[in-house]
Amino acid sequence: MASNSLKLNEDKTHIIWLGTRNQLSKSLPQSLTLWNGTVLQFSTAVKNLGILIDSQLTMADHIAAAGQSGFFQLRQLRLIRQSMTPVAVKMLVHAFISSRLDYCNQLFVGVSGRLLDKLQSLQNAAARLVRKFDCITPVIIIISRLLKS
Repeated sequence: MASNSLKLNEDKTHIIWLGTRNQLSKSLPQSLTLWNGTVLQFSTAVKNLGILIDSQLTMADHIAAAGQSGFFQLRQLRLIRQSMTPVAVKMLVHAFISSRLDYCNQLFVGVSGRLLDKLQSLQNAAARLVRKFDCITPVIIIISRLLKS
């Protein structure tokens, strides 16, 4: 790093051990000391390109964070929905919710059904906000089929 005139930012540098629960339960070092005396602590989850990666690659932390921020956005939209047109509500739901669910969705391959159900509930709530007076069941069935395929 020094030969390329780069400096390590200790506040933004995170390291993580990846492995199964059994591998991580073994006695592993809790910190890493670099050549310049900088000590870095290992984290249980790190953020890279907006994705929270946990040590077992279960995506549980990322899904929890996406659900929390998604439901917050839906609550905010629900407060101002009466002053917007249905088209505007649909555009905002797509911008705030669908984009969160679609971003890096290939990382959800192999994720447990319990975690995917959390994302599905967020998508169902978003669909209800957009289609307040319509029967939402057919929309949910179509979305569920698309997610399973």
